Amino acid sequence: MALLSREHIGNNLLGENWECIGTGGFGDVYKTKHKSLGLDMAIKLVRQDPSSIMPQKKALYEEASHMNNASFDFVLRIYGIYQGCPPVEGLSVQQGIVMEFMERGSIETLQKALFDTEADKGIPPPWPLAFRLAHQVALGMNFLHSIGLLHQDLKPSNVLLNDDLNAKLGDFGLSRVSASVLNSDQTAAGIIGGTVKYMPPEAFNLAYKPVRAFDIYSYGILLWSIFAGEEPYQGADLKLVEFRIPKGDRPDCEGLYQKDVEGLKDLLDLMRKCWDTEPSKRPIFSEIHEVTDSVFSKHKKHIRHAVNEVLQKLDSPMSGQQSKSRVASSWTSTTSEEPMSVDVVDYPAFPSQLTVKEKAKFVDDKMPDLVQDTSQVMAIIDEVRHMIHKEAYSMIKAEKTTQDKMRALYDGPFRSGGEELKAAVYDVLKKHEPQLMRTLDG
Repeated sequence: MALLSREHIGNNLLGENWECIGTGGFGDVYKTKHKSLGLDMAIKLVRQDPSSIMPQKKALYEEASHMNNASFDFVLRIYGIYQGCPPVEGLSVQQGIVMEFMERGSIETLQKALFDTEADKGIPPPWPLAFRLAHQVALGMNFLHSIGLLHQDLKPSNVLLNDDLNAKLGDFGLSRVSASVLNSDQTAAGIIGGTVKYMPPEAFNLAYKPVRAFDIYSYGILLWSIFAGEEPYQGADLKLVEFRIPKGDRPDCEGLYQKDVEGLKDLLDLMRKCWDTEPSKRPIFSEIHEVTDSVFSKHKKHIRHAVNEVLQKLDSPMSGQQSKSRVASSWTSTTSEEPMSVDVVDYPAFPSQLTVKEKAKFVDDKMPDLVQDTSQVMAIIDEVRHMIHKEAYSMIKAEKTTQDKMRALYDGPFRSGGEELKAAVYDVLKKHEPQLMRTLDG
């Protein structure tokens, strides 16, 4: 696709009201309207550095060129190069990239909107939407690789969402021609970039030159982030992450594998292949999108409901714990059957008059089911940590599976902590495992 205008887009074509919608090391992104087209536009302005104006200008045009060459359904569209004096206080003459405006931000902003601050955990989007995002990103990346272009910074903030929550790849500031398609007398110019949490182990080698396997690894980590509803390695020091990734450390998949969702295991297995330490063992995107297509096709009939449910949340945030629990239960449902409406999953409240003894008896009676089916074990144990001996807590945390953690809780702290601890766990289970508790309560 040719640029909408080969000339620079100036202030005469743009509205006077500019709203800053994003900022970063590169500069700032503003929203304004294109007068003749009547469409909202996003303008990425590069922060000016008097000592490196020419390199900045070159990088700007390279990014615009990559975006222009990558015209595709799931890649952000570019309209032209901006040059002018933005109607923003403190800014002088600037250059930037004029792009289509994505109304719903990015996967990152979606994750922040869905995040359960009270439980301090991420809530993934409904599975049909999660699978569609995975598939659309795979299609977009397959196209980029088919034309010999690397993205090299694939992460939630660079997967943008339109008003229907369809995905488009954005931010091509680190993109470059793949080393695997360069002529023999060319080199992959530039410093290896990327975001540490999404970079493959080989990229931490100073002699590394980027190839397609870089993006494939990043896609695997992105899949985990989509399905978990949060950033990987939460709270970890980046230096430690940079050290441990080449050692084989990856995000924890145990909880995801326990979810009973049709096709999820196939994508989790694909995810782990994508982040294999050995680049040659990672699948290519032409293989990846076949898997994502197969899984999404099983959930496609539910996509409209899933999208509407999320949009309702984004546009009209519910208030109160009861509503919050209702939406969280619906979004994290593990069934592949027809999704229920929000009202259907608004279960009546748990009996509020249970005594400590009755709560403890419930936990004892349901031990086999709780050991087998509880998925948020550490979240539950962390809330009653003050009632558990430090050594016992460390032993539980060291167990590898959720079932083993629950067995260790029963075999240790429950034996010594008595009814008070079991009653406290009962209350926390209602918060973190509402569907399980409803099932066990009959």
